[in-house]
Amino acid sequence: MTEFKAFSKMKELMTNYYIEAKTTKEKPIAWITSGAPVEFLFAMDIIPIYPENYAAMCAANHQSIELMEAAEAAGFSQDICAYARTDFGAAMTQGGPAGGLPPPHFLLCSTNICKTVIKWYEVLARNYNVPLFIVDTPFLHNGLTKDLIDYTVTQFIALESFLGNFLGRPFDRDRLTKVLSLSREAADYWKKILYLGKTIPSPFNSLDSFIHLGPIVTLRGTRECVDYYKLLYEEVAERAQKKIGSISEERYRVLWDNLPIWFKMRRLERFFEEKKCTLVVTTYANSWGGLSNFQANEMNDPYELFAASYLNVYINWGFENRIKYLSQLIDDFSLTGFIMHSNRSCKPYSVGMYCLQGEVSKLTGKPGVIIEADQNDPRVYSDAQVETRLEAFIESMEPVS
Repeated sequence: MTEFKAFSKMKELMTNYYIEAKTTKEKPIAWITSGAPVEFLFAMDIIPIYPENYAAMCAANHQSIELMEAAEAAGFSQDICAYARTDFGAAMTQGGPAGGLPPPHFLLCSTNICKTVIKWYEVLARNYNVPLFIVDTPFLHNGLTKDLIDYTVTQFIALESFLGNFLGRPFDRDRLTKVLSLSREAADYWKKILYLGKTIPSPFNSLDSFIHLGPIVTLRGTRECVDYYKLLYEEVAERAQKKIGSISEERYRVLWDNLPIWFKMRRLERFFEEKKCTLVVTTYANSWGGLSNFQANEMNDPYELFAASYLNVYINWGFENRIKYLSQLIDDFSLTGFIMHSNRSCKPYSVGMYCLQGEVSKLTGKPGVIIEADQNDPRVYSDAQVETRLEAFIESMEPVS
């Protein structure tokens, strides 16, 4: 991954976040899914904790296998999400980085990333004997409609009531307005950073985005998050202006679809560097630019804008929209091909992938490859198989002209 000066600031930011969560006596702790509306929590001075992020940390630190094995020994199938198994094991053993997560006072999940989170968080609710609130965000089979936005707004209103009742004080809508503004500002910076990848050579690649997306997931809605992405944007923009690429010699520019393979980040970085192939853009990191996808003047009600942003994420789209989006990214970023990670853990992200590959290649004329792996489970990964497929794919591409 590219060495950015801002990285030390991010480490400081995330370290302080975890220290506060582990030591606070004043603020409630909520465990929350990555696609849930965290802004409501910050509006009420609640600290959000992300089991998904923690599971990824466990894998990146090569600690996920022992935690998954603990969950499997307790009866959880290897066929369920590796994030969930890692988190179940961490909760059972208090293993993993930082000695485990602080216990939750309540749970908040949203179905816009997958439906597995419902059962996952029901297990956590039983284990910790705490309330669970589910934000039901409908799947966009045929695009975003007013009915779907209105329905999601009702979920947000119900969440306000839940939080007010749980904390014993009225929900603070004025504070939420300020938090939403900060969230949108951070998302704007994040999206601008990602779109600097259009520069040839790309100053910021997908492996960089996987590392630097921590604050936009965990801390969007805070001033610290905005300040961090402003700092990172200025650094990436300077590299773009000076035509400094994220790898030394860029011959190929590709898209990465699906989650990272957290336990192979360093090896994949070296592999792509050697092949002079830049992972320019990824559908995964783009999901947190959602609040900047709509202009404020397009909707009268800020709650409608907010609901649209949480509905309008790639993993919540039907196939037609996914095909159009992937094809548009290939065109916008001047890509030479695309990689699709058929992720054993994430069925909603991976279903229909072979069909998507064929349709996108037909529309764009660019080659694509599907690699079979898992975001968190090294036991179902083969270096030889994956790298052989990637080598053949790279040989099939025309270099950047």
